[in-house]
Amino acid sequence: MSDTEFDIVVYGASGYTGRLVAEYLHNQYQGRADAPKWAMAGRNEEKLASVRDEMGLPSDTPLVVADADDPADVEAMCKRTKVVLTTVGPYQLYGDKLVAACAKTGTDYTDLCGEPAWMAEMIEKHGQEAKASGARICFSSGFDSIPFDLGVMMTQKAAKERFGQPAKKVRGRVRAMQGTFSGGTAASLGATMKAAAKNPGIINVLRNPFALAEGFEGPGQPTGMVPMYEEDLGKWAAPFIMAPINTKNVHRTNFLLGHPYGEDFQYDEMMLTSPGEAGKKMAEAAAEMMKNPFGAKPPKPGEGPSKDERDNGFYDILFVAEGPDGENLHYAVKGKYDPGYGSTSRMISETAIGLLHSDAQGGVGTPGAFLGEALVDRLEANAELTFAVEK
Repeated sequence: MSDTEFDIVVYGASGYTGRLVAEYLHNQYQGRADAPKWAMAGRNEEKLASVRDEMGLPSDTPLVVADADDPADVEAMCKRTKVVLTTVGPYQLYGDKLVAACAKTGTDYTDLCGEPAWMAEMIEKHGQEAKASGARICFSSGFDSIPFDLGVMMTQKAAKERFGQPAKKVRGRVRAMQGTFSGGTAASLGATMKAAAKNPGIINVLRNPFALAEGFEGPGQPTGMVPMYEEDLGKWAAPFIMAPINTKNVHRTNFLLGHPYGEDFQYDEMMLTSPGEAGKKMAEAAAEMMKNPFGAKPPKPGEGPSKDERDNGFYDILFVAEGPDGENLHYAVKGKYDPGYGSTSRMISETAIGLLHSDAQGGVGTPGAFLGEALVDRLEANAELTFAVEK
C-alpha cells in the first residue's frame, strides 16, 4: 500500500464526529514532519466542500466521493488510501460493504463500532480474507473501547511488575465522567434492538462476554448489572451502559494476544456513585435507567454538544487488579474532553495514524491487539490521555 494517494481517508467527514476528526487531523498535524496525507470522504461532494470551507480547512484538502451502498465506490476509495477511518454508523446498517472492500483490497480500517453482534458477523465473514490481504480491521476505536481495552492492558503490565504475574481479576470502575453519549451510540443501540427482535440469536451474542473470542469460553464473569457496595473503595457501584461492549473487547484482546491475562481472567465494569444511602439510591436509579438509557428523546446522529461542552468534558476510570495475596493495585486512565465526541475523535485519529506505523499482521482485531502500548504512547503524546499507577 506504499504507493497509495492518501494515508488516511476520513469517511463521513461531513457528519458531526467526522468533522471533529478532520479538525483534529488539521489542527494537530498541520506542518508537522509526521503529518499524514489525508482526505475527506462522503457521498456528496458539494456537502464535503461546504463543510471543508465552513471549518476553515485549506481549500486544497482533498475530497473523495463514495456511496456506502455501492461496492464499486467503496472499493475504489479503499484503493486510494492505506487506512479508511469511518464514522458512518450504525455500522450494521452502513458498514458491511466497506469492511468487505477493505478486507479484499488489504486496506486498514478503523471505526467507532459498539455493535457486538455485527462485529461477530464481520469476524466470521471477513477475518480470514483480512489475514490473507494484510488488512487490519480495527473496531471500537473511540471511548468504547480504547480507555478500557488499553487500561486493562496497562493494569496487567503493572500487575506483572508488582505481583510477578497477571491479575486473575480486574474491576473497571468509572469514577467520574462529564459529557454526553453520541447520537451514533443511541442509533447503534436502537438498530441492535431492532435486529435482535428479528433474530433472537443476537441476544445470545449480547449476553456472552466471550462473544468476540471466536469459540473460546472462559470462566463465569461478574455481570456488573446489580448495584453493589464496594467495601475497599467505600462507594456504591452501578451498571455502566458501555460495559457490554467494552468487556467483550477486553476479552477479545486477551484472546488475540494468546491470553497474556490468563485463560481464567475475570473482568467487569461499573460506575461508582458515592457512599451511604444516597449512593445506594443513585446506583439503583442508574440500574433502572439501563432499561431505557437515552430516555424519550435520544440524541440523533449528527447532533452533539457545543465546543465549550466538548472542551469541558472529561473522564476518570479506575482499574483495580486483585493480587495473589489480597493486595490490590490501582491503575487510572484519565482523559480530557467530552468522552463521546471530543476525546473519541482524537482516539480514532491516533488509531488510524498508529496503523500507518504498525507491523501487526492482518485480520479483524482491536486497538489493544493491533497497537498496544504504541497507541498508549500516541494518546499520551497527542490526545491528552494519561495512563498511570495510583497505588
